[in-house]
Amino acid sequence: MRGAVLYGPRDVRFEEREVPKIIKPTDAIIRISATCVCGSDLWPYRGINPIPQPTPMGHEYCGIVEEVGSAVTSIKPGQFVIGSFFASDNNCPNCQIGYQSSCQHKEFVGDAQAPVVRIPLANGTLVATPDVPSADMIPSLLTLSDVMGTGWFAADAANVKPGATVAVVGDGAVGLLGVLSAKQMGAGRIIVMSRHESRQKLAREFGATDIVPERGDEAVTRIKDLTAGIGADSVLECVGTQESMAQRCVPPARAGRWAMSASRTASSSTGKSCSTPTSTSMAAPPRCGATSLN
Repeated sequence: MRGAVLYGPRDVRFEEREVPKIIKPTDAIIRISATCVCGSDLWPYRGINPIPQPTPMGHEYCGIVEEVGSAVTSIKPGQFVIGSFFASDNNCPNCQIGYQSSCQHKEFVGDAQAPVVRIPLANGTLVATPDVPSADMIPSLLTLSDVMGTGWFAADAANVKPGATVAVVGDGAVGLLGVLSAKQMGAGRIIVMSRHESRQKLAREFGATDIVPERGDEAVTRIKDLTAGIGADSVLECVGTQESMAQRCVPPARAGRWAMSASRTASSSTGKSCSTPTSTSMAAPPRCGATSLN
């Protein structure tokens, strides 16, 4: 078969690769229905993260099960499934408290930009839909492999509550789905930091009430103006750059939560997020949990 391989900065090749096979009893083989490029793929593509050797690409995927190992019981051939970029057993202590991307037995799935992919730990990683979806539903279901789970868990870790004021830093796929997640959780006001007209339109459709194009101190001042000097109850950092992380000071006048969208997994239905306190200690909580800014 042929698949995408990254050789170096701006050097992606579509070349012959070995067809995956069952290696362990816990494996499954799926035929890809849809996959995509993630924002995190741009770091090595642009040369910011080094590539020591030719590396297969693709960690967002969904498709039809073709074969399962002898220990796989949660899915069967013919089902449509969605998976995550970290395979997890969903049984270890970390998985059991909801941090599947920190599974003690996790394996990275990074070769899904190909017709067929092998998924380790299939019982805990792949989630089947009730029926095989129509073609027009597949792009929406693909978001559950990564960006929807990331946005949802950022909102969850930031303690978004009904009626709350939420600030979302970033208007990419994760940011926009962070907006959608906050709306689903009942947020009363959702402020999005965005400079792109097309994304602003989507943000409005997903539930955003205010758009803030400013950055840095101007953004903080703007959000305080919008909230009568109080600030946001919850802040979702959905970019990952130094500048965006600096916006964690957006809720300066209220004890709230700031959540950085980070590792995530479909098997939890919410994904994963690391939350970091705004205190100078920046102490990371055990197993990448949420930290309240009190």
